[in-house]
Amino acid sequence: MDPLGARSQFVEVQNLHTWDQPELMEEGEEKGEGPKSDEVDNLSYQINSLLSPFPFREDINRKIILFKGDVALLNCTAIVNTSNETLTDKNPISDSIHRHAGPELRDELLKLKGCRTGEAKMTEGFNLAARFIIHTVGPKYKAKYRTAAESSLYSCYRNVMQLAKEHTMVSVGFCVISTTKRGYPLEDATHIAFRTVRRFLENHGESIEAVVFAVSDAEEVVYKKLLPLYYPRSKDEERASLPLLPADIGNSEGEPVVPERQIRITEKPGSVEDDSEDESLELGLGLVGNHAFARMEGDVDKQRKQILQGHLSEAAQQKQHQRNYNRWLCRARAEDLSDIAALKALYQTGQLLNVESSLCSHALLYFIHVMDHITVKEYVMVYFHTLTGEHNHLDTDFLKKLYDIVDIKFKKNLRAFYFVHPTFRSKVSAWFFTTFSVSGIKEKVHHIENLQQLFACILPEQIDIPPFVLEYDARVIYSEQSPS
Repeated sequence: MDPLGARSQFVEVQNLHTWDQPELMEEGEEKGEGPKSDEVDNLSYQINSLLSPFPFREDINRKIILFKGDVALLNCTAIVNTSNETLTDKNPISDSIHRHAGPELRDELLKLKGCRTGEAKMTEGFNLAARFIIHTVGPKYKAKYRTAAESSLYSCYRNVMQLAKEHTMVSVGFCVISTTKRGYPLEDATHIAFRTVRRFLENHGESIEAVVFAVSDAEEVVYKKLLPLYYPRSKDEERASLPLLPADIGNSEGEPVVPERQIRITEKPGSVEDDSEDESLELGLGLVGNHAFARMEGDVDKQRKQILQGHLSEAAQQKQHQRNYNRWLCRARAEDLSDIAALKALYQTGQLLNVESSLCSHALLYFIHVMDHITVKEYVMVYFHTLTGEHNHLDTDFLKKLYDIVDIKFKKNLRAFYFVHPTFRSKVSAWFFTTFSVSGIKEKVHHIENLQQLFACILPEQIDIPPFVLEYDARVIYSEQSPS
């Protein structure tokens, strides 16, 4: 305890800035405005009609505090201690908690007889400012057991929050639960921490007034980067963060979802109508798994050989194509595509990408990531051929690969493809490409000589046009109207 009259070393939670306060926003931001990062600004507004799974909630943001410092010094109802299965772990967080709590804590832990991975147990805070200490055991991380590690780490955060609710705690101070010694990647662990706490506050957090994330200097960088994804501070930040969310955002409680482990329960499973049997079976098996055994499809290698030999049925080929597209979609949602996003080459109604061959794979992933949500209904694409030369003309190999990979909905729901500012060469190339390389889109391709023609097809407010295109079009129109 602090000597009488001495300045307390403990930190009062009510004196800390909450996540919704301007002091925690990046320099140059104001409350109500989203981040201006090049990584996300051109991507976010393409999907502004989509609903975020983590919408802007000022009431929840007021409960979130990011604190750079020692969790042992927080004056919360409870703080969290990360330890091992015998509750004797030697790590900087545990050492500080024991040092400030006093020797009584070690004696109390002996009575608990350990703690399993993912579980949480509670003791008094003793000499701490916090009334209680919640002890939990994070998983040891190995890549081949990643699913088990994710589930265990989710359980840690969930069980801590559950204890806080059961004991009507007002505030909880979290450390980073899975320590460096246990090998859990910090960014992956942070995603699980944020979404689990967020879902608990949404569903069960009425009595909890503050959740503090106590971090070190290195951890603060990651936490500040990921907090806006799960706790956006404005509608703009919500939109900007949506494309940066990982593919797996958990279920309604934040728990990791493993499709292969889900059980499908249907009413009258044997009474499927004939005309919907294939669709229902496809949906149901999707919940069981996509591997060959779950789908009862036999030898996948044999099927691929049959495809090459042209012996596989059209339906089987479509299923094979769907599986291939799903693999690309999973990669698109998991990989860092900021290098392609920085090119600012894709707008909401769709300008195709021209990139170096070394970036071709990333460009495909980026296109799939952005367009997958848009193509579920009718859409229009616009390609600006403006000022295109030998070094950046349309790459037909890239287009052909893209056409072969994308899902059937991309082709089925494409209403029109507007080719703006074409040249004679590009018109010939487009004719050959749509005639001999791809099928089914030739009649959808329309060559547009100027923006006035384009605006007869698309309202100006429905499309973002790059400034250089506007300038070029204005120059062309001026030159045509000027007397020779």
